Amino acid sequence: MALLEVRGFKKSFGATKVLKGIDFSLEKGQTLAIIGSSGSGKTTLLRCLNFLETPDEGKMYLDGRLFFDASDRKQTAGASVREKRLHFGLVFQNFNLFPQYSAFENLCLAPKLRARERPDFSSNRRNIYAEIEKKAEDLLKKVGLWDKKDAYPCQLSGGQQQRVAIARALAMSPDVLCFDEPTSALDPELTVEVLNVLRSLSRENMTMIVVTHEMAFAGEAADRVLFMDEGVVAYDGTAAEAFGVSCPCERLKAFIGSIEK
Repeated sequence: MALLEVRGFKKSFGATKVLKGIDFSLEKGQTLAIIGSSGSGKTTLLRCLNFLETPDEGKMYLDGRLFFDASDRKQTAGASVREKRLHFGLVFQNFNLFPQYSAFENLCLAPKLRARERPDFSSNRRNIYAEIEKKAEDLLKKVGLWDKKDAYPCQLSGGQQQRVAIARALAMSPDVLCFDEPTSALDPELTVEVLNVLRSLSRENMTMIVVTHEMAFAGEAADRVLFMDEGVVAYDGTAAEAFGVSCPCERLKAFIGSIEK
């Protein structure tokens, strides 16, 4: 059974139809690379998955249960949306770290705020916070930045900031971790360190959706590729087939060829 299923997602902004009926599914532990030209709807799809935009039509299933139905207005209300967002982590292009907090504090902030809703928070606050801080320590070590735990975002390189952003998303234990062009704001040498973290997460079977222009990463680390073209899915299949000589989608072959030139 698929962990995530998207059926019939449509989204328009005014008269502009951006998503024209998106369908795909993702197994637990898989990495899905979403590729396509600028304006094809990749980022809009990712924002819909993370409830930063609301699809006009469509349904989403998570772990076999109906998770979202655009026709049910109760599911687009504030409290419902906030709860649904917890199942998805999103790493943005431009890091979006809180500048007034250290790297360590950036990781701890959201889990500690969330912990206040636990019924045992008042009686067990010290232990709960200790668990959160231990997880933050482990995650900073995972991305190779424990030595920068007290540094503020302005004191970190772009690659380091992005690695902190990845660790911060993981701190909330999402079911699906999403990336929106995670290396687009980085110099080539910094891109490598971020892609290495993504490769490590892929090897650990973290369920991930990565919008990317890094064709080498998509071909190497992704299990599947979703190629979007003018708001529709033009190809949905294995990465091996997508980047192989027998790829059945001529439009995808042309796109990959233009990127690799």
